Amino acid sequence: MYLSTNFQLDEFTHSQTASRQGIDNTPDAATIERMKVTAYGLELVRKELGNKPILISSGYRSPALNAAVGGRSSSQHILGQAVDFTCPTFGTPAEIVRRLVDSDIQFDQVIVEFSRWVHISF
Repeated sequence: MYLSTNFQLDEFTHSQTASRQGIDNTPDAATIERMKVTAYGLELVRKELGNKPILISSGYRSPALNAAVGGRSSSQHILGQAVDFTCPTFGTPAEIVRRLVDSDIQFDQVIVEFSRWVHISF
């Protein structure tokens, strides 16, 4: 199932931790609707980054998965409103964040985490 032109539900829900620990990471219908808004935001990000592929490392997290990875109980990942990603063909996470901060894209947060990926929420 596509959430937007370039982003699939599977990309948002895939988790190695969930697979290893047998955690169900299936979002409900309301969360899927929020994820569609997040995917639309990522479409704008992708366009801003020269239409280069975005690699999602963490999208939606069920409460059980969020706890298993040590996420905050208030994490927007639980709501389907946040994504961690890289875009190696564009540049480093710091370069991505600088570009997004200077853009017209409306986001809630955009953060470089552990110098390895970008966290963005809408």
